[in-house]
Amino acid sequence: MCYSTRQTREREELEKILSVKALLGEVDNDLELIHFHANGWSHPLMWIIPQEEPNNITPGMWGIMPSKSKGADYKEYFKNYKTFGGLNAKSEKLFDHFIYRYSWEHKRCLIPIDGFFEPHNTKVKVKGKDFKVPFYFKKKNNDPIYLAGIYTSTSDGYNTFTILTKDATPMFANIHNEKFRRPIIINDEDMDAWLANGNTEDDVQNLIDDDLWEGELEAYPITKDLYSRTIDSNRNNIIEKVEYEEVSIEY
Repeated sequence: MCYSTRQTREREELEKILSVKALLGEVDNDLELIHFHANGWSHPLMWIIPQEEPNNITPGMWGIMPSKSKGADYKEYFKNYKTFGGLNAKSEKLFDHFIYRYSWEHKRCLIPIDGFFEPHNTKVKVKGKDFKVPFYFKKKNNDPIYLAGIYTSTSDGYNTFTILTKDATPMFANIHNEKFRRPIIINDEDMDAWLANGNTEDDVQNLIDDDLWEGELEAYPITKDLYSRTIDSNRNNIIEKVEYEEVSIEY
């Protein structure tokens, strides 16, 4: 699953790369949504490219909520709806889930990020517990990654989104070796197709099935500070490579 991401590009740079403009509404015009480590469980605001406004980036809260709910009440909502915190959505349920089925057709989105983090279970026990190590995934050429998502617009005007996932491909199964899932990453050449109106279920499914080839990605282990509740992980050097004797896989 994908619960942690990184996005360090300033708004102006994203606007230039994507040929879009920021759509902010009543949000501060100087808003910069920079996250060295965006922890999904804190439901941060992140940039999304919404299907309804494909020439814009706009803030969206990570953690999808029903459109009839109030985004301002997200803490209370997620206290009662704990399953994945609305952070991820299985693409296999996209067309029939009670929230997702109202979004797949007209409210697909892209989430531009630098990279994302996934845990690896080393199968080694330390003090009787599994020794898990975070890995950082990014494109080999350091270009942005475009995660596939869907979003809702709540009754009080919040955009809330979730990241779509599917069964792990070999690289992900080797590293993310408990959940065996991977986020769906839209190919650069398919971005317009993902956001296009009029897509059928088959059109959307084909884009999911034929998403970014994992060979364009690299992944490596980083500090376990990422998991700490007492150490600040939202720092620039959080993605520095760390070697662990316990990690025996090739990456």
